[in-house]
Amino acid sequence: MCIRDRREANQTIDVVNRQITGLKSLKPEHWNNIVLAYEPVWAIGTGKVATPEQAQEVHQHVRKWIATEISAEVAQNLRIIYGGSVNEKNCGDLIKQADVDGFLVGGASLKPEFAKIVETCNTHNVSA
Repeated sequence: MCIRDRREANQTIDVVNRQITGLKSLKPEHWNNIVLAYEPVWAIGTGKVATPEQAQEVHQHVRKWIATEISAEVAQNLRIIYGGSVNEKNCGDLIKQADVDGFLVGGASLKPEFAKIVETCNTHNVSA
């Protein structure tokens, strides 16, 4: 599931909350097959990327919401990945964030730099 936001309108958390509320209807056995991706609308194909702090803010909020509304175990095991103009230059700082578990890579996956993104993920034991 992809989570989008409206940071430019200062509505990030409100928009994210409206999207993730629907997750309450998932059956417990389905959570093992779920990966959430935070992909800011303003970063898609623009070359703009969330700062590591912005990405962490949203990822942490989602994980805390899951812990409260679903279960702490699901929140701990859930993969929340970041997408939005990920490249070899910004992936290292993004992946250092506690709640960023990997990446949804778009256009960069078609370029030689993708190998560097994968290498960075392997170093941090997460997925690209």
